[in-house]
Amino acid sequence: MSIRRKTLDRLAAERSVTTTTITTITTNRKEHSMAISLVARAGAIAAISALALTACSTGGTDAPAAGGDCAPSDGPVSLTFTSWLPGVEEAVAIWNEENPDIQVEVQTGPNGNGGTYQNFFNQLAAGNAPDLGQIEFDAMPNFRVQDGLENIAACEGILEAEDQFVPWTWSQVTFGEEDAVYAIPQDTGPMAMFYRADLFEAAGIPVPTTWEEYEAAAVQIRAQGGYINNFSQSDINAFAGLVWQAGGEWFSNDADGWSVDLTGAETTQVADYWQGLIDNDLVAVYPPWTDEWNAAYNSSELWTWVSAVWGANTIASGAPDTAGNWAVAPMPQWEAGASAAGNWGGSTTAVLKGSDHPYEAAQFALWLNTDADALTAMNRTANIYPATIEGASLPVFGEGVEFYGGQKIYEVFAEAGNNVDPNFTWGPTMTQVYNDVADGFSGAVSGSGTLLDALTAGQDATIAALKAASIPVKE
Repeated sequence: MSIRRKTLDRLAAERSVTTTTITTITTNRKEHSMAISLVARAGAIAAISALALTACSTGGTDAPAAGGDCAPSDGPVSLTFTSWLPGVEEAVAIWNEENPDIQVEVQTGPNGNGGTYQNFFNQLAAGNAPDLGQIEFDAMPNFRVQDGLENIAACEGILEAEDQFVPWTWSQVTFGEEDAVYAIPQDTGPMAMFYRADLFEAAGIPVPTTWEEYEAAAVQIRAQGGYINNFSQSDINAFAGLVWQAGGEWFSNDADGWSVDLTGAETTQVADYWQGLIDNDLVAVYPPWTDEWNAAYNSSELWTWVSAVWGANTIASGAPDTAGNWAVAPMPQWEAGASAAGNWGGSTTAVLKGSDHPYEAAQFALWLNTDADALTAMNRTANIYPATIEGASLPVFGEGVEFYGGQKIYEVFAEAGNNVDPNFTWGPTMTQVYNDVADGFSGAVSGSGTLLDALTAGQDATIAALKAASIPVKE
């Protein structure tokens, strides 16, 4: 038996949390591309093309063209790869076994906005960044503007790989530049509602289908000593997903520059709604991704989590005592009968600027995100939702999920993906936006100011940051 098969068999035995079929959305390329839409396509592409020009005025250098040098290194190669993906070491082990002359060392860290991105920027400035890094789609413009990414388009097989990926995901790693590829798409994050089916049933509380019903359920749950959800003061990208579902847009771009609107009608609606839940003590406010946060889910204090597809692994690993009691339903809607969904996350594997081995790094990144065994391994350990067209047809996606009572939860996420607006645009300084807004959100959950105050301050700070970077902005 081969090492890769042994590895996968062991994973199958050790991990009960597996994904299910999403083949209903893969009947053709167009349908699949809409199924897991994340960010703007045409509008964002044009916007980021402008950013590429701006990079030169902010200390960056022109990226090499596709005809540039990307030749294999002489002799054995050692690569470093920083990721926060749970169990990614399992997939890397398959590569290392099959490629003895190109060994990859995994460096784990917190999620991107939890510290890894800042580490990357510090390392890039010091000239000691890892060869490869996990970077979410919304953060890619930050790294492009700061010239932190290698253009790997000249590397063998990279340009030819475009047809393997859902079209919109590929556009997010090229920025609309000709003969340019700055990362390999990995996964996406359509949102739905994880909920404690056992608790709702025992309490006789209907599973909410609208945000009005969600608030009503929150009142009933609080009366029983629990909370319907936890409001994260630091996951501003999660809040952005809620705004996305409501039809809001924070950024837009045309020939005259960027427009910033963190306080539009839809954003205000979402902010006021969650502010009301906070003010009335209907949601918990634990710091996310902490032992305290996990314990609240594991102890049945928290009854739902409106999150992305990858959250299936987060709950399973953080709340093991609740196995079999969870289910997944569509996000609550602002209008009864609607079916809109937001998106939170989605990542790439990028080759960071300064890598001594861009050829080998590019080959590994492409393999990691297209190889059937690698995708299967990452699905079993982290429940990733692949960005490749063929990835959705892998056998692992035909399985029910034991932790979720055998429910084929990815059918729900597939439908959610179909209902994500593909025209949401990420701005060029999202890391800064998240940090600025998070500061205000932290105050809001402790009674100092409101969520809308934080968004207003974040908008002002974002406009100032764009101006400081000589990025055209309209006011």
